[in-house]
Amino acid sequence: MLSFLKPLAAFCTLTILSTTTFFAQTAQTVTAEEGMQIRRATSTVELDGVIDEDFWATADIATDFTVNFPVDTGMSNARTEIRMAYDQKYLYVSAVCYQKQEEYTIQSLRRDFGPGTSDALNVLIGPFKDGLNGFLFSVNPYNVQREALIDNGGNLSYEWDNVWKSAVKNEPDKWTVEMAIPFKTLRYKVAQGTNSWDFNFLRTRLKPWEVSTWKRVPQQYAPNNLAFCGTVTWTDNPPNNGVGVSIIPYVSGRYSRTNVRNDELKITDRTNKFGGGVGGDVKIGVTPSLNLDLTINPDFSQVEVDRQVANVSRFQLFFPERRQFFLENRDLFSMFGFPNTRPFFSRQIGLADTSLDRSQTYAPVPILFGARLSGKLNDKWRIGLLNMQTRRLDISANNVIPAANFTVATAQRKLFKRSALSAILADKTQFLKQLDAAQQERYEPWNRVGGLEFNFFSEDNRWEAESFYHRSFSPDPDKRGASMAQFIGYDVRKYAIRAGFQRSDTSYTADIGFVPRPGVQGIFTGLDYRWYPAQPVFNTVSLSYNGDITTDLHSKVTDSDLNLGLNIGLKDQSSFGVGAYTIFTKLFEPFDPTNTEQTPLPIGNYRYNGVFGNYNSSTSYNLQGNIDLGIGQIYNGFGISANGDIKYRLQPYGIIGVSYSYNHFDLPKPYAQADLFLLGPSLEFAINRSLFASAFFQYNTQANNFNINARIQWRFAPVSDLFLVYTDNSYANRIEATPVRFLAPKNKALVLKVVYWLNV
Repeated sequence: MLSFLKPLAAFCTLTILSTTTFFAQTAQTVTAEEGMQIRRATSTVELDGVIDEDFWATADIATDFTVNFPVDTGMSNARTEIRMAYDQKYLYVSAVCYQKQEEYTIQSLRRDFGPGTSDALNVLIGPFKDGLNGFLFSVNPYNVQREALIDNGGNLSYEWDNVWKSAVKNEPDKWTVEMAIPFKTLRYKVAQGTNSWDFNFLRTRLKPWEVSTWKRVPQQYAPNNLAFCGTVTWTDNPPNNGVGVSIIPYVSGRYSRTNVRNDELKITDRTNKFGGGVGGDVKIGVTPSLNLDLTINPDFSQVEVDRQVANVSRFQLFFPERRQFFLENRDLFSMFGFPNTRPFFSRQIGLADTSLDRSQTYAPVPILFGARLSGKLNDKWRIGLLNMQTRRLDISANNVIPAANFTVATAQRKLFKRSALSAILADKTQFLKQLDAAQQERYEPWNRVGGLEFNFFSEDNRWEAESFYHRSFSPDPDKRGASMAQFIGYDVRKYAIRAGFQRSDTSYTADIGFVPRPGVQGIFTGLDYRWYPAQPVFNTVSLSYNGDITTDLHSKVTDSDLNLGLNIGLKDQSSFGVGAYTIFTKLFEPFDPTNTEQTPLPIGNYRYNGVFGNYNSSTSYNLQGNIDLGIGQIYNGFGISANGDIKYRLQPYGIIGVSYSYNHFDLPKPYAQADLFLLGPSLEFAINRSLFASAFFQYNTQANNFNINARIQWRFAPVSDLFLVYTDNSYANRIEATPVRFLAPKNKALVLKVVYWLNV
């Protein structure tokens, strides 16, 4: 009997030791410094959030996450384990995220949750290892997804939408997730020999507020910065899928009603219009790293309208691009120049000033078709080509927006580790032959801008610099000029310093750009000094100085804005600050700072001072809020401004809130005296992960407008939606000696749109 048991015991012992040795050799944990290997899946993946496929047992495990917030000197106290695999179609990511269910915090079940609003696992992918461009895919414990494009190292475009899959399983002490990202969704190039990509994994937990990453990211930098990534090496090359085609048709129907009023604001007519449209987009993966986008008769009615903003400045306000067609590789087109001097701004396509007096009354202009080729040619070169054609729009008998063609061509050459030299040529050609002589006088037949730009980012993200020179060309010599600038910044743990210079000729004209103020030059400087107290409440204390000085082209000062502020950040991610400012303004023409047609201030010099404060609460609490407050002199009088919002989270279904803006002006008579209010109640509600509803109201006394925008979205298939959108504009205030009363109607519209995404 004993002679039989001894061999059996030896066999069992050998089997256990062999199995243990096998898993110890293959299922090893890896740090970001060691790098990670990604292997081909050896069986079919059942995407159910249960990590039970055989190949997961032998996959490398990325773990030992380091903390980015609140302090970057320790390891996360919530373990995260990441594994990856792939097959011919998908990149698979599985994760075990240890966290008690009662600690889950999310904003709602609605897709594309905002940054800092939810517990989340984020996967950052940099296929080209340039530290500048990449992708982000996120999922939270309720399996709500979001994705974003990354440009310039850390800028995120959450408006980007694409097809991928995920599944989550919740357990008392952890949640597990499986993600399947189609290779056709990514942009990459397969190199000869061994291939490797940049990856980082980012974990956010709102209770307690902790942000941790696989590759350590210093606390002074955003955790999604692609300068900080580990290396993932492919044991076999990733698949080269060749040409991928997605067809995205839409059909829409619309009803609108407009109340036509005469000079006395009496309603003289009501126009009711019924219409609809058919069109769509086509996405063609010319190569895995180069994409061709085509659009025919595009319709952007489902895009959320811009929130109104009180404008108490002398210049045009900037609103971001939200339309999906213009977003992928947007940095190749729209990131040239500085924020206040862009040679190309995509919102100039399909939108035009319809007023005869150039008072910036904008309305949509129909786009007939467009094409956009963008992406990587190889490891060194990126290109962007865009062409769009708009249709003529007749506003009235003497007010016509001519048909126009927009062309943008860019090229970018990678230099050093994370830098690039770029060139741009932007052209707007208007078709004026069908316009009469009076109509033609308002327009130039063409306008072009060409230029070069150098962007430098150091490998460790400490140094940043930008230089550009752009020049405009038009038939009119008075619209031929140059714009140039230089910026340099240095950012380390304890301090950041920055300085820049910018100049735009009076004649510099970019018809498809954003240039609110040509004919000036300026110097801007800034300094931040930070402390990190070693105590349980305060996280950071920073002292900041910012100074902008603007002069005319003869170096005479026209504007200056100098401010000094103290900001304190707490370990729950809330913050507050105080400061003081001094401003100088030289008015070259009469100006009413309320923009409400009151008696304008005369030409002259104005110097005024004040104080400001701000508070931002943590999103870890159900009740949230923020406020920016300014009190002090304004021009030759006194002013108060208060802006912010208050929200309450109804987890997991949605959030209700109200945004507010108040501006008080008390200038000496006969100049402006006003109280301007802008209130915006809002509601976001998700019935489940496929059906969402949102609504917001805007009561704007400055524009005398009360707006309602309500939207229902049903995602009936991946990236395929039915939208029902209702908008209504009416008067916010009565107008004396006219029939206009509170909520007197202006216009309203109801749109139904269906979009379907088909992969061929």
